[in-house]
Parts: sequence; C-alpha cells; structure tokens
Amino acid sequence: MYAQHRTARLALAVALTVIPVSLAAAGVGNAATSAGVVAKASIGLDDAHKKEIAMELVSSAENSSLDWKAQYKYIEDIGDGRGYTAGIIGFCSGTGDMLDLVQHYTDLKSGNVLAKYLPALKKVNGSASHSGLGTAFTKDWATAAKDTVFQQAQNDERDRVYFDPAVKQAKADGLRALGQFAYYDAIVMHGPGADSDSFGGIRSAAMKKAKTPAQGGDEATYLKAFLDARKVVMKKEEAHSDTSRVDTEQLVFLNAKNFDLNPPLKWKVYGDPYSINS
Repeated sequence: MYAQHRTARLALAVALTVIPVSLAAAGVGNAATSAGVVAKASIGLDDAHKKEIAMELVSSAENSSLDWKAQYKYIEDIGDGRGYTAGIIGFCSGTGDMLDLVQHYTDLKSGNVLAKYLPALKKVNGSASHSGLGTAFTKDWATAAKDTVFQQAQNDERDRVYFDPAVKQAKADGLRALGQFAYYDAIVMHGPGADSDSFGGIRSAAMKKAKTPAQGGDEATYLKAFLDARKVVMKKEEAHSDTSRVDTEQLVFLNAKNFDLNPPLKWKVYGDPYSINS
C-alpha cells in the first residue's frame, strides 16, 4: 500500500541522508535559519520514543495493529498494481524499494534466503507481475523475517528512503513532531517524487495555500493546508480513498494543537479506536 510513484531504482538510490534529490527537484530542502530555531525548541520525531510513536501510528493505519515489529514478515498482493507489498513500510516488488531492500540485505549477508530472487525482482520492477516469485518467495520472505539482519535491513531502508528525508525536510520547514509525522506518513504512502501526486507535489500544493513556519507562517494553518492537499491526492486512487488516517488521526492531533505529538494519544483509523498512553 506504500511507495507510490517511484519510477526507477535510481530515484531511490539517490535518496540521500540530508535531502533526497527528488525533493530538491521539487524545490524543497532550503532550510531557513528560523526553521532550526523552531525545530530545536521541541523533541523531534527522530527521538527514539517519538519514532516509536510514529511507527505505531503508521501501523494502525496499514496493519490495524500498533505492533509494527510484527510486520517484518508481512507480505501480500493487495491488488493495487504494485505487486507484492511487504514488511514494516510496505516495500513493493513493483516500485523498486523491495528490490533495494533485498539488495541491501544481500550486501549485509551474502547467500541469504532471498538473494536468489534478485534477478526476478529486477524483472518485475515497474509491474504487478509475480514472475519468478510466487509462493516460494512469500515463504522465504517469512523465513527471512526471523533473521535480525533482515530486520535491520528493513529498518535501514525505511530510514534511508522515507523516515530520515521526511523528518529533515519537516525540520527545515520549521515543523514540530506532528508535522514531521505528517510528512513521514505522506512520503511513505505517496513516495518521495516531485510530481503532483507524490510528496513533493503535495508539499508544493500546500505552500501555495499557506507559508511554512520557516517562511513566517502559522504552523497550524500550514499543516491544515498540507493535510488538505494530501487528501485530494488520496481520493484519486481507490486503494487510498479512505482518508480516515488524516481525518480521524492527524487532524485530531492538529485540532488539539498537539504539535509535539505528546501522549496520551487517542485516534481512530477506519473506525477502529487506538490509543498510546505514554
């Protein structure tokens, strides 16, 4: 369900630990001095406890569970045209990030149970095909998920492609933990591209409606504009047309002015209630 609009493996490979090229191409990543002052005034999403909260929030929407660590073994084709969706961040066989993940795993541990599927993953990249994968692949994925090296590889790729770029950009825009999470959740679902339906396009659309805090704007006003722009994109695709992860999760926190994303947190996704008390 994740990782939309990543058109080539190269686009993922250049997602740097500072600001990814795809975001720079969208005209983002120029941090103002004032942004640093705002970002440092509170604990960011890269704090270990805040990051755990972020992972639980995403898992509630994607897996109907707060137990995100149980998702290392997750794999299925959800019928969205991206082939298999798997792991803690929904790596997809059709969008390149699953290929990058298995390559990274193989770099860390040669001869692992998934290494033999690299040629097949290269062939199906950009399609919904299961050619060369199938039941054998899904069984081997579940086996690999028990390996702490594979778990670390999933964590590494989550951070490299999604979490770190999203948090760094949000800090550059002067956003606190809630805004950093809003960016992270968006980049996970829509991809780090520059087109109108990717993260860069959503951010650009929001900036046409409101200034970021780094530009002297009001944080709540800007975040509302960002979430509104994201909902427009979500409604374009059937798989993401239910916007409750925005309406009954992120907007709940925004309306409460919980910019630091401090517990206790109570929200709903698809009508199911969740809470984080500490």
